[in-house]
Amino acid sequence: MRQSEDPAALKSGRSRLRRAHERGHYDRESLYQVLDAMPLAHIGYQIGGATSVLPTLQWREGDHVYWHGSAASRAIRAMAGAEVCLTVTCMDGYVLARSAFHHSVNFRSAMLFGVAEKVAGNDAKAASLKAMVDHVFPGRWDTLRPMNAQELKATAVLRMPIEEGAAKIRSGPPKDDEEDYSLPIWAGVVPMAMELKPPQPDPANLEGIVMPDHLSRIRIG
Repeated sequence: MRQSEDPAALKSGRSRLRRAHERGHYDRESLYQVLDAMPLAHIGYQIGGATSVLPTLQWREGDHVYWHGSAASRAIRAMAGAEVCLTVTCMDGYVLARSAFHHSVNFRSAMLFGVAEKVAGNDAKAASLKAMVDHVFPGRWDTLRPMNAQELKATAVLRMPIEEGAAKIRSGPPKDDEEDYSLPIWAGVVPMAMELKPPQPDPANLEGIVMPDHLSRIRIG
């Protein structure tokens, strides 16, 4: 699907929501916000005629989404040059209604369709891996031992252009049947969020090694 400045450029026959249309968003900004908020993705692909799903970290650079894996991985080899479906989801709360039927969850999700391609060339691959590390752990890459040739050879990086997909978002209180609002039943939202805990040092750290300042900048998304 050709990219366009049209705000509905990512909408297609398979990305268009058939139900709960008001939750669908097809503009890049909505999709980028979800991708940037949650590094964990699930990627659907075909291997040996069977459908499989790979959970892995993703990161975005401009209008491409990236992920990495072992160069020897059957999943990575099956994805390269093939159609895949990548999804990211953030759960924001349980929604408790006055009937079981209207219970729901508040969430933000993104679903992308496209062809995965390998990032070719050691320089480009190393630059993408640096972008991944610094996206999740800002400032850490430059403090690490440089990646050697064998490690770079053993790692594959895939990417997919963000050209077709949708964000789906639900927020706010429960939506009950009008007649149920008069019932003496508590309803509302139980918010939820992922959080980072205090860092735990490796027992094998050298004596005198202190926690680096950049750890204070680590975030989820």
